[in-house]
Amino acid sequence: MVYRKADKTWHTPWFVFFYKKANDRKVGFVASKKVGNAVHRNRAKRLLRAHFISQIDTLKTGYYIFVAKKPILESDYTQTSKSFVDILRKCKVLMK
Repeated sequence: MVYRKADKTWHTPWFVFFYKKANDRKVGFVASKKVGNAVHRNRAKRLLRAHFISQIDTLKTGYYIFVAKKPILESDYTQTSKSFVDILRKCKVLMK
C-alpha cells in the first residue's frame, strides 16, 4: 500500500524512502537479496534503524519505509546520517 500510494518518495545512493501520511507512526526497514547475504542485509537494516531512532522525536506521524541499497554497506556512517536527515527535511516530515 505505501509503495504504490506514497505521498513522498525519495531515492539516495544508499536507500529509498517512502512516506504516507497517517494518524499513527509505523516503520519498515527492507533489504533485498541484492544487498547481500543475511549478515549484510541485517547490517543494512540496523544502520537505517539507527538513523531513524536518532530522529524519532522530530518526525511527524505516518508510515515510513526505508529500502536499503548495496552501497550503504561501504559508506561512512556520518555520510549516510547526513543524507538521512537531508531527505527527511526535503520531504518535510520533520517537525519544526
